[in-house]
Amino acid sequence: MNKKIVFILTLTLTIFLMISAVSAGNMFDFFNSDEANSENADDNFIVGFNGQFPPFGYKNESGEFTGFDLELAKEVCKRNNWTFRAQPIIDWNTKQLELNSNEIDCIWSEFSIDGRENDYTWSEPYFNNTPVVIVKSNSNITNFNDLKGKSLEIQQGTSALQSIRNNTTLNDTLGKITEVDIYDTAMMDLESGVCDGVIADSGMAQYIVVEKYPDCKVLNESITHEKYGVGFKKGNTELRDQVQKTLDEMFKDGTVDKIAKNYSKYDIPNGVIHP
Repeated sequence: MNKKIVFILTLTLTIFLMISAVSAGNMFDFFNSDEANSENADDNFIVGFNGQFPPFGYKNESGEFTGFDLELAKEVCKRNNWTFRAQPIIDWNTKQLELNSNEIDCIWSEFSIDGRENDYTWSEPYFNNTPVVIVKSNSNITNFNDLKGKSLEIQQGTSALQSIRNNTTLNDTLGKITEVDIYDTAMMDLESGVCDGVIADSGMAQYIVVEKYPDCKVLNESITHEKYGVGFKKGNTELRDQVQKTLDEMFKDGTVDKIAKNYSKYDIPNGVIHP
């Protein structure tokens, strides 16, 4: 074979092998990078929450998710060297599906244990909740007796609706109860007279009145009493136990109370359940 042709073929083969080696090296670098490292992914703590449940989980003026629940979760992550990730649950009805498919690690979102005891592996309760009713300040509704025949609205998927159904004394006197997608819709309906009252959890009701609708008031009566907890996938006791251990430490050193004080104007400190 012509020596010139042999030289060209040898040079071509050498260049091809060099390119292949570089490409393979880059590929290995990619799979060993932080973004693709499964070990790093295991350190993520993905918190599923409803982003429209202030003051427990919501977007602040800077466009960042914050709230009492999320601040607690962030501190838990900090103490365990986990990477905190806030994952809004767009459709609240899919929350358990997202948890069971491991898209999220827990549901930490003013989440009532009552009525769901056997559906999740729960943390210890950390907050007392009392569903209440918001009405217009200038209405003639001052207590539950005045709600007879009145129409109320509530966000779909919340446990407060079942609490009303269980309270036959109240439920039998009410008019229509309508479920809506978000509380903003319910409050606009209240403002326009489409409904007479809005059912909401106590913390959120205080937030709504203080921050958005000062022309409304919260009735000084409670539909029932519930307890909030952190919900984990059924059987995931290992993660639950680690989070609970950290929460217990945060209660003991005063961190939970310190975070709660950030939301004093919504009466959050009075709802905290100490171990």
